[in-house]
Amino acid sequence: MSKQIKIVETVLRDGHQSLAATRMSTEQMIPILEQMDQAGYYALECWGGATFDAALRFLNEDPWERLRLIRKHTPNTKLQMLLRGQNLLGYRNYPDDVVERFIQKSIENGIDIIRVFDALNDLRNLETAFAATKKYGGHLQATICFTTSEVHIDDYFVDLAVKMSRMGADSICVKDMAGILTPQRAYDLVSKIKAVVSLPLEVHTHATAGTVSMTYLKAIEAGCDIIDTAISPFAGGTSQPATESLHVALTEMGYDDGLDTDTLGEIADYFSGIRDDFRAEGLINPRVMEVVPETLLYQVPGGMLSNLLSQLDQAGQADKFTEVLKEVPRVRADLGYPPLVTPLSQMVGTQSVMNVLTGERYKMVPNEIKDYVKGYYGKSPAPISADIRQQIIGDEEVITQRPADLLAPGYDKAKQELGDLAESAEDVLSYIAFPQPALDFLNRRRDPWYDVPVQEVTVTLDPQ
Repeated sequence: MSKQIKIVETVLRDGHQSLAATRMSTEQMIPILEQMDQAGYYALECWGGATFDAALRFLNEDPWERLRLIRKHTPNTKLQMLLRGQNLLGYRNYPDDVVERFIQKSIENGIDIIRVFDALNDLRNLETAFAATKKYGGHLQATICFTTSEVHIDDYFVDLAVKMSRMGADSICVKDMAGILTPQRAYDLVSKIKAVVSLPLEVHTHATAGTVSMTYLKAIEAGCDIIDTAISPFAGGTSQPATESLHVALTEMGYDDGLDTDTLGEIADYFSGIRDDFRAEGLINPRVMEVVPETLLYQVPGGMLSNLLSQLDQAGQADKFTEVLKEVPRVRADLGYPPLVTPLSQMVGTQSVMNVLTGERYKMVPNEIKDYVKGYYGKSPAPISADIRQQIIGDEEVITQRPADLLAPGYDKAKQELGDLAESAEDVLSYIAFPQPALDFLNRRRDPWYDVPVQEVTVTLDPQ
């Protein structure tokens, strides 16, 4: 009897988020969806993460309509999304009523599996999202953000997995957003989790450091049930390893992944054209395709690498890139070793850039870092020293309760603010998550001329 392994395809979400700044449009996805539905994937990761923001902000698309269209064309395959716990798809905590309604509407519009994580692995920030996913019939994939530090030992992660299973998880995911989960560490960690938790276990990682295929193989040997891959045109670099390559390798090793080789070839051929278009448009920076072994030292996720490059390019200081990379782990240690995942990755990255460009550590501190030190994002994995806290927030108070407990309900207020501009609950939720991009989209939907610049016309009269 063949051994079983399930494959989640990420090209519709993490694949193009990691390599092409999340710029794949719904129109580009639709022609291949029916083939993807027949390929034998366990699930298609197609929503959440940065796709919601990018659809509104850059593509003039309704992300909810994208989800509905994908659902229409993939009736046989589970659809999966990535959700940042109390942060939803944004970069701050939202009130409980908003979190619950957002999850309700995600499931109603077609999502089957919700992968829920908190950037700090603070279980308090997961409570509402976990409960809502279960309440509305979704598959709750409770997610551990993997990172390395003096506090992030195997027992720390195993304890999280046990607690998540008790909170109602249907499966557990080890999310290695930086690609720093090495093969032996993967084997050890998966073995230990599977020894005490009977739920299906998924491993998500990235190809950035060059060890990813070995990591997946060792994780599978240890009992991992599901892995994430990307079809080859959007694989490698800061994305996941290629679906087809792992399919061939695993099949030869006696694993049954349920995938059809010929259909995978059709899918790869289709996405090759989109990749080539993105390259021609400059949407794929060649640097995100490089193997970066230094990732194992600096622990910087692929998306964070491109953000750092962009910030330094804009400042005309691209030559400071290596110096900033070395500053990242120092800032991370100062801040209690937060995992480098959205929104903490952007925050730590920005602080590192500021430290290097100003030539003085914490001379300039973004408000988000100040709020983090005050406890408004949750509890740091390790304590923040009194000296660093004093340097960043002075004598300001640090909260100890669940941050969302300080938030008043938000849905009804937002609905009132939008008035008749909102045609659905989904419109209101888009506005709450990303106010200005959603306002622009909703106004353009009602008036196509909404944000077209007014052209000044000067008439000169001929005196004759």
